[in-house]
Amino acid sequence: MSFFARLFAVVAALSFATAAQAQNYPSRPITMIVPFAAGGTSDVIARAVADQMSAALGQPIVIENVAGAGGSTALARAARAEPDGYTIAIGNAGTSAATYTIYPKLPFTPDSFAPIAVVAKTFGIVALRKDFPAKDLQEFIAYAKKNPGKINLGHAGIGSSNFLICKSFVQAAGIDVTLVGYRGAAPALTDAIGGQIDGVCDAAASVSQAIDDKLVRGFVVGSTVRLASLPDLPTSAEAGLPEFEAQGWNGLFAPQGTPPEIIAKLNAAARTAVETDQVKKRFADLSTVAPDANEHAPEVLGQLVTRDVEKYRKLLEDKK
Repeated sequence: MSFFARLFAVVAALSFATAAQAQNYPSRPITMIVPFAAGGTSDVIARAVADQMSAALGQPIVIENVAGAGGSTALARAARAEPDGYTIAIGNAGTSAATYTIYPKLPFTPDSFAPIAVVAKTFGIVALRKDFPAKDLQEFIAYAKKNPGKINLGHAGIGSSNFLICKSFVQAAGIDVTLVGYRGAAPALTDAIGGQIDGVCDAAASVSQAIDDKLVRGFVVGSTVRLASLPDLPTSAEAGLPEFEAQGWNGLFAPQGTPPEIIAKLNAAARTAVETDQVKKRFADLSTVAPDANEHAPEVLGQLVTRDVEKYRKLLEDKK
């Protein structure tokens, strides 16, 4: 047998094996890596979506929380995983776009991942401890300008979407505050409730209940419309800071090289999941929105990553 005949035989065998693998997928549990501690926005969204994806795929999806370095520890692990569809990750504009400016020597790039689907659209909120000496956003900004560097706002770690909410807010308001990073949104919110820090930049998904329970006070949502779950919380324009925009996304990714047939199965399961009544109700409770019908394709998520890599490169040029 000639060299080319042997090469063709090997390629044909590999193609057959890949096709068989995709046809039988999934035949065992899938791991979904969440780049933050349990209880934060990404974790809550991941668990809601994973439950319904499991039902659609006929296999359990096990959540693995891997906190650290603003999500880059988790994404590095996901990038190294076998591209067989059994390890996927949830990311956002922080972990999957801004991180490349914040950590320029990462062991992965946007091309290390195959986009699966956008699963949620989120809205950023600035909330302060309940006894903070300001009754609205304009009073808070005035207080911050009189006390530069003395206010502490917590976020889920440098590179997280919450960090980007903080950066966008501080830049729009023109104030000097101290940003305090945590290993997730939940511990930051806990410290704001306890008064260890002055407030948090967070997504509505993880802070809305604390606002409802009057454990912290919401001051502004970076959205053009009020949230149904927090009707008394003013938009940035209503609060006098229209420059503050904080609408984000969460998406699912697989290691690059994952067969397209498997990506298609995961995309279909994600699409089915976000259209279920269970996920819609959970998202409504969290002031989170499922993607529109024209936003389901993997290419849409890829375009969001490309757009936001550049967007946050410009925002974070002054990060030092």
